[in-house]
Amino acid sequence: MKNVSGIVGLICSGLLLLGAMVMPAQAVEKARLVIQVSDNDSAKWNLALNNAKNIQKDLGNANVEMEIVAYGPGINMLKAESEVGNRIDEAVASGVKVLACQNTMRNQKLVKDDMLGSIGYVPAGVIEIMQKQHQGYAYLRP
Repeated sequence: MKNVSGIVGLICSGLLLLGAMVMPAQAVEKARLVIQVSDNDSAKWNLALNNAKNIQKDLGNANVEMEIVAYGPGINMLKAESEVGNRIDEAVASGVKVLACQNTMRNQKLVKDDMLGSIGYVPAGVIEIMQKQHQGYAYLRP
């Protein structure tokens, strides 16, 4: 009896070890953030861009998904001649999605040729922010 229980214990231990080796490693969930910029103010844009850069630096680019969504007056800083255009291009190059609201663009009679080449577009900025929050993104408005 002693040998049987020892063998059963050994088999169970082996099965547990095998199960642990076969199970996939738990994926680390990325931090997710959506930043709203609705002000035509280079200081606000610089603050949003600084926040994004610092978050990437502190958490690591690979560990965070970030979007900056511009609508209303904030869209003016996404125009091709924007005074923060170089910083926006740098943010996009580092993995931050910078998105312009097409509703605002239509209302201001702007077309994609008027805008920075590196940005993306969403049909409605407010809806994009709402959807991201529903998906668990943290929300920031500098």
